[in-house]
Amino acid sequence: MELQGKKIAILAENTYEDMELWYPLLRFKEAGAEVVVVGPKRETYTSKHGYPVSADMAANEVTASDFDAFIVPGGYAPDNMRRCAPMIDLIRTANQEGTIIAAICHAGWVLASADAIHGKEVTGFFSIKDDLQNAGGKFVDREVVRDGNIITSRTPVDLPAFCREIIAAL
Repeated sequence: MELQGKKIAILAENTYEDMELWYPLLRFKEAGAEVVVVGPKRETYTSKHGYPVSADMAANEVTASDFDAFIVPGGYAPDNMRRCAPMIDLIRTANQEGTIIAAICHAGWVLASADAIHGKEVTGFFSIKDDLQNAGGKFVDREVVRDGNIITSRTPVDLPAFCREIIAAL
């Protein structure tokens, strides 16, 4: 199994984009990784379309060094995630440690708040282009972009390329 022995955190908050959380979660479990859902608290979060996911751990219960990679799904959840200091601190520290951080769609907001994209080439949903650029990112319109430890994608349509790039990085 290609990800045997790897531990991956997927961040969760209310109004997450269903496919952007569940597709990687199932894909990486299938590849042998241990996948842990991390939320602001250990509770259940509801997607944009009403689908629930339960957080295995709260952000203040884990450290960046516990994981080989972090995945931040989009939807409107990133706007809530960036209001949670422990979640931002987790991503900031993971970036400082060079851990793989993958963000799709609106998840670039979390990377911007964690000061993780300054000087990096990134992509995301077109409506956050200005936010990514204002945070020092170099925006490009491609299905997946990897710059060092940061991997970004635009929309659910890009999930196959997004997941392939994460697997390659790990």
